[in-house]
Amino acid sequence: MNAAEVPNTLNEGHVAPIRSLSLSQDGQILASGSADNSIKIWDVTAGKLLQTLKGHAGPVLSVVLSQDGKTLVSGSQDNTIKIWDVQTGTVR
Repeated sequence: MNAAEVPNTLNEGHVAPIRSLSLSQDGQILASGSADNSIKIWDVTAGKLLQTLKGHAGPVLSVVLSQDGKTLVSGSQDNTIKIWDVQTGTVR
């Protein structure tokens, strides 16, 4: 998969516009936050969706992966910030 293919793959996963992206330091994992209130975690190399994180009541405006790729912080229009465990998909 090359970089030009990633946006097409992501658009097939969300049902509303993507508002934020964060790539892990090793370039293997990509997180996308969307106006559909969800966050999706992608395997960039395989071009596959790994999991969908749900918990925000409004559009996700910002996502940031930690340097080790194990934690994700998201901010939403619902006025909340959530800290997620990427492996389990749960809020910490």
